[in-house]
Amino acid sequence: MPRQGPVLLTVEDDPAVSRAIARDLRRRYNSDHRVVRSESGADALEVLRELTLRGEATALILADYRMPGMNGIDFLEQAMDIVPQAKRVLLTAYADTDAAIRAVNDVDLDHYLVKPWDPPEEQLYPVLDELLDRWARDSRLGYDGIKLLGHQWSAETQQLKEFLASNQVPYQHLRGAEADAYQRTAGVADDELPALGLSDGVVLRRPGLRELAQRLGLSTHAGSPLYDLVVIGSGPAGLGAAVYGASEGLRTLLVDKVGVGGQAARSSRIENYLGFPQGVSGAELAQRAREQAVRFDVELVTAAAAVDVVAQGEGRVVKFDDGHEVTAHAVIIATGVWWTRLPAEGAEELSGRGVYYGAVAHEAHGCKGEDVYIVGAANSAGQAALHFANYANKVIMLVRGPDLRRRMSEYLVGRIENDPRIEVRTWTEVAATEGDGRLERILLTDTRSSVTETVPASRLFVFIGAEPPTAWLGEEFARDQRGFVLTGPALLDEDGRPPRNWPLARNPYHLESSVPGVFVAGDVRAESVKRVASAVGEGAMAVTLVHRYLEAT
Repeated sequence: MPRQGPVLLTVEDDPAVSRAIARDLRRRYNSDHRVVRSESGADALEVLRELTLRGEATALILADYRMPGMNGIDFLEQAMDIVPQAKRVLLTAYADTDAAIRAVNDVDLDHYLVKPWDPPEEQLYPVLDELLDRWARDSRLGYDGIKLLGHQWSAETQQLKEFLASNQVPYQHLRGAEADAYQRTAGVADDELPALGLSDGVVLRRPGLRELAQRLGLSTHAGSPLYDLVVIGSGPAGLGAAVYGASEGLRTLLVDKVGVGGQAARSSRIENYLGFPQGVSGAELAQRAREQAVRFDVELVTAAAAVDVVAQGEGRVVKFDDGHEVTAHAVIIATGVWWTRLPAEGAEELSGRGVYYGAVAHEAHGCKGEDVYIVGAANSAGQAALHFANYANKVIMLVRGPDLRRRMSEYLVGRIENDPRIEVRTWTEVAATEGDGRLERILLTDTRSSVTETVPASRLFVFIGAEPPTAWLGEEFARDQRGFVLTGPALLDEDGRPPRNWPLARNPYHLESSVPGVFVAGDVRAESVKRVASAVGEGAMAVTLVHRYLEAT
């Protein structure tokens, strides 16, 4: 049904009168509003619930006083719980004006009108014009996209927000009275949160990422059992590999368990990437790369976690956590890294409840007027500090060492030092985090004097170290002591010989793992340069080596 702006709902049990009311409303308001009719209070409540779940705004309700089953006053009182901002008008006959006047005073109705009105230009439209003007001033139009219900300090809510953001899916996180009204309308219990209201009115209660992806129309399973190339991980390295592979004629599958962009997509601004003199957000760069991959017919699969890569003859089998598997001639592992967990007491319990790893743009808007703490001294921490400074009252960077220059680019250091909204506390580490269900305090220790102080805090963003997600790989994949995958020359011993289980006469190619035909690109690779540009370059180089591998097999 096409939408024509905010809804005007009429509730009248007499069909002839109902048609007459709707006719008068459409004559005046049809260009900017949609008139919806209902013939009973119970049916009208269902209509309001459906409109609300679909994201349609109800501006005005006109309900007849005398209706069987539920009179107009009772109906309008219940309607207020579903659409609290809608203007409510009671329609009465002359004999019921006393009841209408009492209703205006007792249940806070906006107006009452006596039927019949003749002419409507004098008796109807002036009243409704004023009410609709008041509604337009006080209300915002209904949002017809995805609505998120969930406590802002819930780790599950945070996970859903990150998934939606990673997949470029617009959503609205409802708060306060608006959230309460929507939750009542949708019939969602507190223990069913977080919940998502979709644009078709369907409400998902505590959905898993795979269920959500399927509801959003995202592919969660490969469309074929066989590919030339499977790329695992869709950060800059994975996206680069997928684009170059598909553009050079390889049938390419790109899989990720969250969404495109990887850790880079969480960067508020990347200012040293070639070709973007004004900088570019990680999310925008990821979306551009995604569009490019789709243009070259890369098949994208999300909410799919690889659990093993196994060599079977000339094929490489990628197995997934839901039991399905695909076979490829070659595989590129580009799963990136994730931030090291904060080694402070209480930090793990408050993860997603005020303690966050990395940062995405949507978090900054929630920090208005607050003091934000950032742990870390590399480029990602610096970019986050500058971004949050546009919203927060103050940004405090916590640095274990003597200054920022050991690991941060000079252009970022200079901007941070010249920004009065950013304070840099050196020789400082987080000893503990505290709070009742959410972060409320952090304990800071001076690493020189060991003196500890407690400061109030509601948001702590962590950018320390990097851990490769490689525990899912089998023992045949050689890794260093930190878990990064060894490739090429790093696999050779002191005499230049490959590992004992290496089956080929040649040595491993530069980005090839200890399993022939499985290549590694980006931050997950041992001894890689942790930069977006180098990750994209490694993705492209890995595809060149895939071609060399395929030509030799």
